[in-house]
Order: sequence, then C-alpha cells, then structure tokens
Amino acid sequence: QVQLVESGGGLVQPGGSLRLSCAASGSIFSINDMGWYRQAPGKQRELVARITSDGSTNYVDSVKGRFTISRDNAKNTVYLQSNSLKPEDTAVYYCNANIKRISFYVYKVYWGQGTQVTVSS
Repeated sequence: QVQLVESGGGLVQPGGSLRLSCAASGSIFSINDMGWYRQAPGKQRELVARITSDGSTNYVDSVKGRFTISRDNAKNTVYLQSNSLKPEDTAVYYCNANIKRISFYVYKVYWGQGTQVTVSS
C-alpha cells in the first residue's frame, strides 16, 4: 500500500507564511510528478503547483511569485512554501503523487487526506 500524509496547515494572518509538507510512504518503487491542489468551500478543486521528478515546476497564475513547490526525492516528500498569504488562499490543500509501486507495472495517482489552510485576521 501507499500513503500520502500532509502536515503544516493552520490559521495564519494575511501576509503570513506557511510551509506544507506531504510525505509518501509504503511499497514505492518510484515517484513521477507530485503536486498540490486546493478546494475552497463551494468551489472545484484546482491545481496550485506541480513538480516533475527532475524538478520542473508550474503554478496557477494566482500564486506565482508567492508560492514555491519543491521536493526531496530521498524522503519521497513534496513541500509547498506559501508566502504573502491572502484570504482567498483559504482552502483545504491536498497533495497528490504519481507513484509506481514495487512489483507493479504502471503508475497510479494517489491523494493525501488534505490539510486546512485558513487565512484570516
């Protein structure tokens, strides 16, 4: 089995920062792309940022220049450094990863359980 566990969410004032982490564990052979998504109340889940296995990144326009995605391949962990947070960044943040399990032939997308980020004064 494979698990993705997020941490680092919480309540922060506008202009503040948070660092989200997502660690993958289990019978992992390799991890391809990893990413962060978010879902605000009443809205669809949207891609925030993605990072490939060789470190190429892309971001949704609303977070460019404020958020940075990174990964530690040795730890099977992806991070999201979120700076200059705004109330509209409030959402549940989910990580996902494209993982090939040991003894399996194909990659499959796995999701974390989500972590709440609330930006409010």
